[in-house]
Parts: sequence; C-alpha cells; structure tokens
Amino acid sequence: MSVYQWFVFFLLVQIVHFLGTWKLYEAAGRKKWEAAVPVYNAIVLMKIIGRPSWWTILLFMPIINLIIFPVVWVETLRSFGKRSGLDTFLVLITLGLYLYYINYTQKLNYISDRSLNPQNKAADTVSSLLFAIVVATIVHTYFIQPYTIPTSSLEKSLLVGDFLFVSKMNYGARVPMTTVALPMVHDSIPLTKSKSYLTWPQLPYMRMPGIQNIDRTDIVVFNWPVDTVYRFFDTSKRRAYKPVDKKSNYVKRCVGIPGDNLSLKDGIVYIDGKILQLPERAKPQFSYKVALDGKTPIDFESLFKDLDVTDPAGFMDQTKRDTLFMSALTEVGAERLKNTPGITAVIRQISRENDNGVFPHINKWNRDNYGPVYIPENGKTVALTTETLPFYKAIITDYENNDLKANGSEIRINGEIATTYTFKQNYYFMMGDNRHNSEDSRYWGFVPENHIVGKPIFIWLSIDPNGKGINKIRWNRVFTTVNGEGQPQSYFKLFLLGLVLFFVGEYFWKKRKASKV
Repeated sequence: MSVYQWFVFFLLVQIVHFLGTWKLYEAAGRKKWEAAVPVYNAIVLMKIIGRPSWWTILLFMPIINLIIFPVVWVETLRSFGKRSGLDTFLVLITLGLYLYYINYTQKLNYISDRSLNPQNKAADTVSSLLFAIVVATIVHTYFIQPYTIPTSSLEKSLLVGDFLFVSKMNYGARVPMTTVALPMVHDSIPLTKSKSYLTWPQLPYMRMPGIQNIDRTDIVVFNWPVDTVYRFFDTSKRRAYKPVDKKSNYVKRCVGIPGDNLSLKDGIVYIDGKILQLPERAKPQFSYKVALDGKTPIDFESLFKDLDVTDPAGFMDQTKRDTLFMSALTEVGAERLKNTPGITAVIRQISRENDNGVFPHINKWNRDNYGPVYIPENGKTVALTTETLPFYKAIITDYENNDLKANGSEIRINGEIATTYTFKQNYYFMMGDNRHNSEDSRYWGFVPENHIVGKPIFIWLSIDPNGKGINKIRWNRVFTTVNGEGQPQSYFKLFLLGLVLFFVGEYFWKKRKASKV
C-alpha cells in the first residue's frame, strides 16, 4: 500500500471507531467529538478503560497492535459492566464490531473505579502470557533477534550450529512492513508448511535511526533478495514471492558498500582498485587440489582435525587415486598441507572460464574473476544503456517498483524514454568467507537497504553437529563476540561468575530481610 492508501485507510478506521464508540465516550463523561480525533481518541480511550496513556503507542506498532487491539476491545466491555464469556467471545469474533451493538442498543453504565486485577487464575495466566508476548515481540522486532547459522558460507568466523543474537539497533530497527503476522516467527508457522502472515496490507519501508552505518567487512543479516526457498508454500515453483521482511534470512560479510567499485581477481576482493583488508577473524577459504605421492599413508581424519577443517568436503579422484580435492581450506591450512609427508603439491583452484550463472548473467565473469561492478548509492545517477541495464534491471523493477520496457536500444521507465537512472536507496555487496561454497551477491546481485535486518553481536550457544555428549557444545565459542579486532574470546566464565554472584547476593539479601522481620 502507498502512503496515500494508508492515509485513506487510517481515516476509515477513525470513522469506524467514532461511529461505534461515541456514545460510550459520552457515558464515560467525555465529549462526543473526542471519539473522532485521531490519536487523541485513543489516549482518551485509555483513560476510560483505566490503562496508561502509553498504551496508545502500542496501537500503532505493527504486529504488536494485533495483540493490543483485542485487549482494548475486551477492556472497553469490562468498563461498561460486560464481563460475560459470551460478550468476550462476540467482541473478539466480530473484530471489535460487537461494540456497535453495545453502543446503540444497551444501557450504558460506566464503571469508573472497576478493579483492573484479573478475577481468577485463568484470567491472570492469560494476562501474564499476553504481556510476555508483547514484551518479547518488541524486543525481537526492535532490539535483538535470535538467529542460527544453517550453512558454512562464513566458516571459521561463524560455524554451522552457532546461535546468535542479532542487534536491530546498530543499523536501525526496521519497522515491520508485513502488518498481519504471527509474532516472533518468520515466514512459516512452526512444525507446519503454512504461511505465518498475510501479504496485505503492507507498510512502506521505514527504519529507526541507527547507531552506525554498515561498514566494509561487517557481518550482516539480511533478507535474501531473490528468495528461492519455495518448498514451504508451493513446490511447483523455484522461487517464493514473499514480502521483503518475510524473505529468508541470510548472513554474509559485506565486502562492498554504496559507491564502491568492486572486482575480484583470482578470488581476492578489490575495492576501487585496492585489495580489501579483511579483519583478523575473517579467514577466506577456497577449493584446493591436493596431489599425493600414492605411497605414504596419510591419516586424513587426524589431518583434517589438526587443520580445523570442520567440513572438509574432500573427495578422491577415482580415476587417479593420487589426487584429493578440498573445497574449504584456508591459505594457512594450505601451507601446512604442503609440509605434510605424502603430499607433493597443494594448488588453489581458480575459475578461469566465463560463467553465465554469475550476476548479471552476461557470460563475462566467474566466481573468482569478477567485475568491476559499481555498487549503487542512494541519489546517484548512472547512464542507462543496453550494456548497463543487466546490472540495474532488478533494482529498477523489483526493488524500486518501476515499469521497465526495453525494445532494442530504447529503454522506457514508467512509459518515458530513459537514458539515465537515479537510485532511490543504498545497495550492498555481500559474500561468504567460504568463497567456493557460498551463494551470495556474485550470483544474485546487490542487497537493497530495505532488506537489511541487523548485525550479529555475539554467539550465546554453539552446537557441534558432529559432537557427542558434553562435547556437543563448543564451549570455547559460547558468549563470544562476532565482530571486533583480534581473535574471538569467550566471556562464558565471566557470565557464570556473574550468575553465581547474583544468586549468592540474592540469598544473603533474603536472609537479611527475614532476620529484620
């Protein structure tokens, strides 16, 4: 929905509210017109039902308002003595329209001093549960979101089985665009293949102020622009068409920011002609061909463990039996392999032939030798020709919602002949450290700013899929920071110490309090 459509929708809601509640307002000692003034009517209603004025804010927060509106409907009934189970059922099943019946047909007796405490244990449980869901949804949406690492594309920095907390505040929390959805779940209802949201209505993109911009080499969580996780909803299609904020979550390293000219030479990232300096924690991995002498026995299991290769994906050339291919090896690991008895050569595999599978699918580059490509910046203008169009076609049509038609050398945008295009938002180039095992911007292009979710800040748990017993948990990764300089350090011991001090302090505080009584 456009801003204009939302404005009209908002006015219609105000009219519906006024027509269904003005008598209730009068019965509560307020003026009729107070039910008609947008926002102010909600503040007055909070006073009528005995709830704090700040609840008004919750009514305008997407997803959270889906919980608060039913609560307000029920509280309004309670304020006029309608406490039966039937009244509650009717106001909920009619989405609040039952208040029209109360407003026009019933004798209205306002109870100004009614008790706000739950009347029984069941009501108290429901009240506590709703409060917990509201608080958790606010935290999940605007502050911190839990996330797990499902793939090895950022191997060494983030491992499969890492559980992260992702900060929404660093880059600015994005206001949910999907307004009708279950709280605290993503695109599907747990344990089912059913969608957890409605595609209408959609809010325009809005983001709260952040405390930093996305920097080169930041690890970033974002919605996958060309989401192909189709299997949840329609197995006949290879792509799932979802709202932006319901596209699958991805985590990659940002290697290019708006305005950069990015290229890859033999797998090394260059920005504006200079090598991109990665942080110490980043350990790029490539595929290697390992030549064996065929005589010296090699304990590959111990070798992989020594090299900290968690997912070696190695296989023997069955035609020669003297060649091993490894798909995820760091440069340091490759050097150590060269000094292993029985290994005669370790050769990095570099793609040389053109690959039409890489963005922008012009059969000109490949995964290791790529670009240069300009990363679009908000407000910048580029020349638009048949040669440059493949780079920006998805931006013009999918991400910035224009009608694009190309006929020979003539390009029309929204019916007008276009020789240039000005970008409406920033874009980013994301890649995985595991260079040959990462589906990233090299294959599907730029990540729009409105797809950015947040920044991983620390690992609160890490489970080794291949571990057993107590070793199932990677204790050295628990409570480690994701970004920062130097090698990651675990703060798990400090956390345990703080936990012990808390319980000891609480014990002595209660003991002291009891002695005073």
